[in-house]
Amino acid sequence: MQVANNMTVSIHYTLTNDAGDVIDSSIGNPPLVYLHGNGNIISGLEKALHGKAEGERFSVCIEAEDAYGEFMAERVQIIPRDMFEGVAELEVGMQFQADDSSGSGMVTIVAIAGDDITVDGNHPLAGIALTFDVEIIAIRPASAAEITHGHIHGPGGHHH
Repeated sequence: MQVANNMTVSIHYTLTNDAGDVIDSSIGNPPLVYLHGNGNIISGLEKALHGKAEGERFSVCIEAEDAYGEFMAERVQIIPRDMFEGVAELEVGMQFQADDSSGSGMVTIVAIAGDDITVDGNHPLAGIALTFDVEIIAIRPASAAEITHGHIHGPGGHHH
């Protein structure tokens, strides 16, 4: 069986950056299970997996634009401390849900200088080429409910 749209795919992976530093890995944990062709994983990895067979192992470098996007300087802003009403202690690395003219998303505090708080709305891996070492563990046809809902159900997936 091959990876194709509307197939449930289970993979083990190790994710590294350009320097070879491990960013994330499923090794020692249950595999990542996703519905192929529904945008549930980054587009570059989904493209690299398409057509591969159960049991295959491969390594692929995904450029930033096909991973978490390019770093956008306009997503880094300095905002006043009073925008964090009700939060007693602010620390670098804290994340908050934020709304702006382009919608909502997560921002991370990257610097604190007095009452000036610098937040970054980029994904932490934006602007970085990522290398995935992948092993395809299992492939199965998705159920009608999984296809309708756009994600897998059961072990490794969503539970309704």
